Amino acid sequence: MTTSGAKVVRSGNAYVGRQGLTYLHGLTGDTVGSRGICMVVATLPPGARAAAHLHRAVETAVYVMEGEAATFFGDSLEHVAVARAGEYVYIPPDLPHLVVNRADFTCRALVAHSAADDQAGIVLMPELDGLV
Repeated sequence: MTTSGAKVVRSGNAYVGRQGLTYLHGLTGDTVGSRGICMVVATLPPGARAAAHLHRAVETAVYVMEGEAATFFGDSLEHVAVARAGEYVYIPPDLPHLVVNRADFTCRALVAHSAADDQAGIVLMPELDGLV
């Protein structure tokens, strides 16, 4: 039995994802060699808004650490789920969605995907951006 393999990763540099939100590098295939999970921290200042998108064959789980964010979802972004600090959001694979911080304070959230890279499977849906 081996005792090696566990890894500690410190949050890395900020980057802007394809969907337009700012993230801190975290646990990914690149940083720890994971194959089916990644975790990053998203920071949404007041007014921040993602581009409409979906994650092809990738599940998304979000834990809001501080602030709140509204996730619009559905084929026409007709539904909304508002999550506040201490709450979770689950987004199944292939579900169109768009996240907005409509509050006057920053939202920070831990975001996990069932892929080794948080940008894997993203399909931008610009035809939905004007609906919200």
